[in-house]
Amino acid sequence: MYRFDPRRGAVLVTTKLWGPSRGMEIPLALDTGAASSVISWQIAALLGYDPAAVAERRRIISATDEIFVPLLSVERIEALGQERRDFPFLCHTVPHAARLDGLLGLDFLRGQRLTLDFRNGLIVLD
Repeated sequence: MYRFDPRRGAVLVTTKLWGPSRGMEIPLALDTGAASSVISWQIAALLGYDPAAVAERRRIISATDEIFVPLLSVERIEALGQERRDFPFLCHTVPHAARLDGLLGLDFLRGQRLTLDFRNGLIVLD
């Protein structure tokens, strides 16, 4: 079980990421509406990746636009008691006003059971 603040606008999940240069802990917004997980270009660079040099791109369609963004594999991710290696993240500019480093999407959650308890501010992923 993991805690979150049910009064906040987003459900934030403490996430540990490892790249070629370093590991770091960041909050990601749990987003069951996002098919793919996303990290900001800044976080990717801090981990030691160069998103501009990544050849593989994926299409993102928003309410206002369609763009192609880099797809990179993070060496390791730990969140909600789960660990994945070579986990794919889309790299996209996250607006500063959002105060987020990225999103933890359905690709991380698939094959698991997710329970969100908004009364008590608890998340269970098993």
